[in-house]
Amino acid sequence: MISTASTAPQHVRGILINRGQFLLQTAQVFFVGLIIGMERNVLPAMSHIFGVDKNAFLFLASFVISFGLVKGALNFVAGGLSDRIGRKRVLLLGWIAGIPIPILIFFAPNWWWIVGANVFLGINQAFTWTMTVTSQIDLANSHQRGLAVGINEAMGYIAVGLAGLATGYLAVLYGPRWALLVFGLIVIALAMMLLFWIQDTIAWVHAEHTQNQQRAGPPVSTTPEAGAWATFLRVSFRDVTYRALCQAGVANKIADTLVWVLFPVFFRFHSLGVIRIGWITGIYAMVWGLCQFWTGHLADRIGRKPPVLLGFALLAAGLAGTALVSHFSAWIMTAAVMGLGMALLYPNLIAAMSDVAPPLERGRILGTYRYWRDTGYAIGGLILGLVAQWGDEILSAIWLTVGIVALSGLWVALAVKETHPRTT
Repeated sequence: MISTASTAPQHVRGILINRGQFLLQTAQVFFVGLIIGMERNVLPAMSHIFGVDKNAFLFLASFVISFGLVKGALNFVAGGLSDRIGRKRVLLLGWIAGIPIPILIFFAPNWWWIVGANVFLGINQAFTWTMTVTSQIDLANSHQRGLAVGINEAMGYIAVGLAGLATGYLAVLYGPRWALLVFGLIVIALAMMLLFWIQDTIAWVHAEHTQNQQRAGPPVSTTPEAGAWATFLRVSFRDVTYRALCQAGVANKIADTLVWVLFPVFFRFHSLGVIRIGWITGIYAMVWGLCQFWTGHLADRIGRKPPVLLGFALLAAGLAGTALVSHFSAWIMTAAVMGLGMALLYPNLIAAMSDVAPPLERGRILGTYRYWRDTGYAIGGLILGLVAQWGDEILSAIWLTVGIVALSGLWVALAVKETHPRTT
C-alpha cells in the first residue's frame, strides 16, 4: 500500500476544488471510450472481411467473449492493485496494453486475430476505465459520487457513440483496417501524453480514511479491512445488497453485448449499410452518455433506487421495441429509449456500490462489482451467440435479453434498500 498519511490532511475532497484533476480524468475516460467505440460498429458489420460467415453468430461473438473474460477478471485485479501501487500506475499500464489493438486488427488475416486484439482491449479497458471512475470517486465528496460517476460514464459513452459513427464513415472511405489503425494509434498517443499532468488520487483516499477515523465511524460499514478473496466472496455472494447490484451489472452488460455484437448483424440483415447502423448504435451510446450528466446527479438528490428501476424498465422496453419495429427511424427511437434506460441505471449501480464501500476497500469492492458487470460481456456473448446460432436468427436472442433485463430489475426492486438518502 502506498503511504500518503503524512500528506492526507491537505487533500480535500470535492469536484470543484479538485476541478483540474477531475477534468484531466474526464478527458482520459473520453479517450478510453474512443478506443472501445471504434470497434462497436465496424467489426461486427464488416466481419465478413475477416472470414466470418453471415450466420456464424457464436463465432462472431467470440471477440466479445474474450474481451469480457479478460476485462472482468482484470477489473478485480485493477481495483486491488490500485489500492497498493496507486491509480496512475495502473492507468499507465492500461494504455500500454492498448497499443497492440489497432496493430493486430490492421494485420489480421482472420477473425482469431480480432479475438486476440480484444484480449488486449480487455486489459486496456479494465485498467483505464476502472482507474478513471475510481479516481473521480476519490476526488468527489460523498454527496457527489453519483455526479462523479455520471460525468465519467457520460464522457466515456459519448465517446463510444462518436467513435462508432466516425469509424463507420472512415471505414467506408478507407477500409476498416486503415480506419481503425490510424484512429486507434492517435487516440492512445494523446491519452498517454495527458498522463504527465495527472496526479495519483490515492492520497485523497487516505485523507478520507483519516477523516472517517476522527468521527464516530462511517455509517455505511464497520467491516474491518479484509483480504482480496474474502472481499470477493462477500461482495459476490454473501452480502444481499452487493450481490443484487452485481447481478444487475451482469444483466446490463448482456444487453450491451446484444447491441455490440448482434444489432449490427440484425440491421445488416434488414439491408442497412454500415453508416446507418452506426447512427443507430451511436444514438444509443450518445443518449446513454449525454443523459448521465444529469442521471447521476439526480440520484444524489432522490436516491439511487428509483433511477435504477426506471432504467431497467426503459431498457427492457427499448429492446422489445427493436424486435417489434422494422424501420430505420423507429430503430433510432428505440435506440434512444435504450440509451436513456442505460443512463438511468448504469452510473447509479456503481454509485450505490460506492455508498456502501469503506474507503480503504473501495478499489477492491468496485473492482469486484466491475468484475461481475464486465464478465457479463462474456456471459452475454456465449448465451446470446448460442441462442442465435441454435435458432439461426437474432430475434430469439433479443427476446431472451428482454427477459433477463426485466428479471434483473425485479431482483433489485426486491433485494436492495436505498443506499443514499433523499436530500430534497
